[in-house]
Amino acid sequence: MRTPVLALIVSAIAGAAWAHAFLDHSSPAVGATVRAPQEISIWFTEAVEPAFSRIEVSDSAGTRVDEGGTHVDAADHALLHVAVKPLPAGTYKVTWRVVSVDTHHTQGDFTFTVAP
Repeated sequence: MRTPVLALIVSAIAGAAWAHAFLDHSSPAVGATVRAPQEISIWFTEAVEPAFSRIEVSDSAGTRVDEGGTHVDAADHALLHVAVKPLPAGTYKVTWRVVSVDTHHTQGDFTFTVAP
């Protein structure tokens, strides 16, 4: 009798863990060395609310280099984009904060490097 109850509890906890928008992948990829991108794109594990989601990009001195105006992709609501200014060689930090359509908040950051 305890096994079905335990299975139900584990299932409920696992389901709740997936009810958040986590980073799935990005372009540039996390930790990648690339040519200067014109845009940063981040795919999440579920759709995000545009009004409450953002991406910021900063250089190694902490100066913002994104153009602002983070927007959700029209065809894929789990994809966010932000344009960036022309980027010289160096390491950049991407910070993201999103609210998924089920109202859960997640955030994180990663870096990428622009090759000389």
